[in-house]
Amino acid sequence: MKSAEPGRSKELTVALEAAKAAADISRRYFKGNFTVTTKADRTPVTQADVECEHEIRRIILGAFPEHGFFGEETGRTRHQASCQWLVDPIDGTKGFVRQYPFFSTQICLMKDRELVLGVSSGTMFDELAWAEKGHGAWLNGSRIHVSDIDDPRRAAVSTGNIKSLAAGAGWEALRSIIASADRTRGYGDFYHYHLLASGKIEAVIESDVNILDIAALAVIVTEAGGVFTDLNGAPPGLQTRSVLASNPELHAVYLETLRGCVD
Repeated sequence: MKSAEPGRSKELTVALEAAKAAADISRRYFKGNFTVTTKADRTPVTQADVECEHEIRRIILGAFPEHGFFGEETGRTRHQASCQWLVDPIDGTKGFVRQYPFFSTQICLMKDRELVLGVSSGTMFDELAWAEKGHGAWLNGSRIHVSDIDDPRRAAVSTGNIKSLAAGAGWEALRSIIASADRTRGYGDFYHYHLLASGKIEAVIESDVNILDIAALAVIVTEAGGVFTDLNGAPPGLQTRSVLASNPELHAVYLETLRGCVD
């Protein structure tokens, strides 16, 4: 029997509206016909990134002018506000430029330094996931939950952005996890977090991430019953650069192996 969605807060309603508006823009640009420039950090930014963020910002700050906003393309406003919106308008721009469908829009609300609301829109997959603290996680209107598999030999593990992990002591630790797993994949970007929160895989391991990439997904995985930390077991925050996300049964097992592999 399908669970009934809880009533949506104004914040969630506005975030979903902003995600839909961004999806309309990114879908229009996906097949090409956009400009690409290179930022100071040598990563690409497209016309679609900028337009999506401006529209998200317009919608959110139009509804909550007293809130802070931290966007991938437009930076931060109102640093001291207790409510901060963390936004990546197109997470996966490099793939977007090459017409990979594995890009998404990520919108998260941080209240008093706690991540409390997340919306993840996988535009080309028609997947819209959202969660709000205390109200569970949802994907396209259905309640989702992580799996209860507790044996690493039965687990499906997905990796992404592991360059720094592979360059140091973490490579051997990751090797041992991969060697014991039932299946390993590199679904990457938003998609493996949607799979994890839906109980279709058991763990996601990443390094070299930015909080704007994963803040909303952290709320979704947590509200789906999972555990979401960095590779040293710390909860996600503005300085987070790595991820170990899993169901509770396996998180402790993997953390024991990976702890200390990255700063």
